[in-house]
Amino acid sequence: MYRIKSSRPAARTSAFSGAVSLLSRIGNTPLLDLSDLAQGQGVNPAVKLYAKAEWFNPGGSVKARPALRMVTDAEKRGELTPDKILIDSSSGNTGIAFALIGAAKGYRVQLVMPANVSVERKALVRAYGAELIESDPLEGADGAIRQVRAMTAAQPERFYYANQYNNPSNWQAHYATTGPEIWRQTGGRVTHFVAGMGTTGTFTGVGRFLKARASGVQLVGVQPEDELAVIEGLKHLETAIVPEIFDPALPDRFVRVGPDDAWQTARRLGPQAGLFIGLSAGAAVHAAIAVARELDQGVVVTVLPDDGSKYVSLGVFDR
Repeated sequence: MYRIKSSRPAARTSAFSGAVSLLSRIGNTPLLDLSDLAQGQGVNPAVKLYAKAEWFNPGGSVKARPALRMVTDAEKRGELTPDKILIDSSSGNTGIAFALIGAAKGYRVQLVMPANVSVERKALVRAYGAELIESDPLEGADGAIRQVRAMTAAQPERFYYANQYNNPSNWQAHYATTGPEIWRQTGGRVTHFVAGMGTTGTFTGVGRFLKARASGVQLVGVQPEDELAVIEGLKHLETAIVPEIFDPALPDRFVRVGPDDAWQTARRLGPQAGLFIGLSAGAAVHAAIAVARELDQGVVVTVLPDDGSKYVSLGVFDR
C-alpha cells in the first residue's frame, strides 16, 4: 500500500485506512457469463447462462460462507467457546474453511475426512493448523459423519460439533448472501437455478430466497447418476444419509450426472473458456447446459463451488 507523503507529520493511526479483515472478504463473488460457451453447446442465443465463481472466497470455495455463519452463530449462542474444539466431518471444502476460520479466530479445529480425499485437501487443512483424522475411505462421507458422531457422543464437553449437514446456519448463510447476490447480479431476471446436492445448503438457502422473490423460478438439483457414481462434493440422496436441512419439497426437478461427464466438462473448460474448475463445478456446468438447451429463452444460474487446484493429483487435467 502506498501513500503520498505530506510535509506535515501524519497522525498516528492504529490501522491503514484501506485494510480489511480476511473474513470480511467472504461473499460477494463474481457472476461469470458463460452464455457464449453454452451457445457452442447448442443453447439458444436467447438463453443466458451465468455461474458464481466461488473460489474467490478466502479458502477457495463456496463453503467459506456457511462455515463462517455456523461459527459466528455458535459464538452468539455460547456453544463455541475458546475451551472447545471445533469439529466436523468433511469431504474437503468445508473442512478447509473451518481450518482457515479457526486459525483466524484462534480456535483449535479437528476434522474427520475420508482417507481417499485428494492430497491437496489434506495438505490445505494441515496448512491452516487443523488436526486431520482420516476415516474409512470405503465408507465415504457417511463414514466420516458416523465417526464424528461417535467422538462427540463420547466426550460432548470437549467439542463444538458444527454438524454442517444438519445445521440450519448452513442454508441460512446462502439465504442471506448467495441468494441476494444472484438476484442483484441478474437484475432479478433469473429463471432457473441449478446447483449440486452435497450438504444441500447452497441449494436450500438460495432456492428459498429465489422462490420468495419469484415463485416461478425453477430449482434444479444436481446429483450423481446412481449410488456407485462418485463425484466429490455431491451426494446420491436416495442411498446416502440425507441432510436434515434438505427440504424435499423444494426442488422442481433433478438432473443426474455421471462422473465422466463431470470430469470431461471440468477438463474442457480450461482450454475452452479459461475456467479451471473442480469436479462438482464440472457437474454443475454440465447440468446447467442440459437445462439451458431445453429453453427458448431464460436466465440460468449455477454455482461453481471451487476451482481445480484441489483435484490436480487425481489426474483430471492430465493430457
